[in-house]
Amino acid sequence: MFTPSLQAQSSGEGLFIAVVTRYTPPIMTSRSPLAPAAFPALPAIAGVTLRIARARYKDWDRCDLTYVELAPGTAVAGVFTRNICCSSEVEIGREQVKGGAGRALIVNAGNSNAFTGYRGREAVEQIMAQVAAHLGCDAGEVFVSSTGVIGVPLPKDKARDGVAAALTAAPCSWEDAAETIGTTDTFAKGSTASAVVGGRTVHVAGIVKGSGMIAPDMATMLGYVFTDAAVAPTLLQDMLSEATGGSFNSITVDSDTSTSDTVLLFATGQAGNKPLMTRDDPGADALYAAIRQVALDLAHQVVRDGEGASKFIEIQVTGAVSDDSAKRVALAIANSPLVKTAIAGEDANWGRVVMAVGKAGEPADRDRLAIRFGDHWVARDGLPIDGYDEAPVAAHLKEQDVRIGADLGLGEGRATVWTCDLTHGYISINADYRS
Repeated sequence: MFTPSLQAQSSGEGLFIAVVTRYTPPIMTSRSPLAPAAFPALPAIAGVTLRIARARYKDWDRCDLTYVELAPGTAVAGVFTRNICCSSEVEIGREQVKGGAGRALIVNAGNSNAFTGYRGREAVEQIMAQVAAHLGCDAGEVFVSSTGVIGVPLPKDKARDGVAAALTAAPCSWEDAAETIGTTDTFAKGSTASAVVGGRTVHVAGIVKGSGMIAPDMATMLGYVFTDAAVAPTLLQDMLSEATGGSFNSITVDSDTSTSDTVLLFATGQAGNKPLMTRDDPGADALYAAIRQVALDLAHQVVRDGEGASKFIEIQVTGAVSDDSAKRVALAIANSPLVKTAIAGEDANWGRVVMAVGKAGEPADRDRLAIRFGDHWVARDGLPIDGYDEAPVAAHLKEQDVRIGADLGLGEGRATVWTCDLTHGYISINADYRS
């Protein structure tokens, strides 16, 4: 059992309340040592019904198809991978979000349906048509995502039967849905927050899957966020795009951007608030703060479930010539195998951080650079700190949450990204991925 932790914060025109508790269900016996203790008590979102089924896309004894039915009038926004070899689901989804309306979501686990040509696209169109016929809506309002092995066309017969089973299945919990969309995930991932908009409390809830093939390039996995607020599609897209930058686009596990990465945000409009049309409307800032809180929490959970991870690493770069430059330097540090393996070995080898800063291709000055681990500065102005004592740094590296800082001493640019360490576990998982 657990007690959710509520954090109330003011933002702009309203109040948002973030629930930061999480849960670790028994998807795999070897769950991440960084797995949060509890899954949040996600609220029911009016206008959202969750169902799951077994399509048997792989030879496994588990549900692998998630169906989300959405109330008529639901607005949708989306961000998608910029990987050139993307799936048909991504190509179609990019066009669908321009319409701004969503009535259903289908998520397939075990088969990414990417790099499958016309056969993969036909499978997606079949699913869209099947669900649209059931709901009596336009096929363009049915969104489809797939995740798993690349290069294997999604079997149309299994898709047809799986969807048919899902359409008539009993409603399920958020936890069930979060488990079903996972692949190599070791725990279900969910988050929730609420906001006061126009005197009404609106809710935000989200689930995400992701563990490997994680690198920021729009999103970095499959993520789905839902709110009962009434929001215009253009504003919803603006909120999602902005929230993605500081959350899903600020994490990396292995520097690989998936062919299927998708994050969708749905607003059912069932809360009864006056529809938000612009960021200047009362309560818009509070809703955005809640959406961003959920996105950031979900993004952190993806890193905490990084394949083989034993350390959660925050990297903060300051003193860069711009925020964008700071982010590129931070990602160079985060994606360095040498930095990541040093953290895995609890080795205070700050020279590897220096190396990563220097290779980033961004403005930097060796003789102005400063490096810290936790709160302990180890180098400044291009030299080791006088009287440097490695003991407190070594103690910090034994913790599960590790913080690295680099100050470039050039300007006001700053950025924070999150990653995990690199262990033998990552190799073991990915060497046997198709087995």
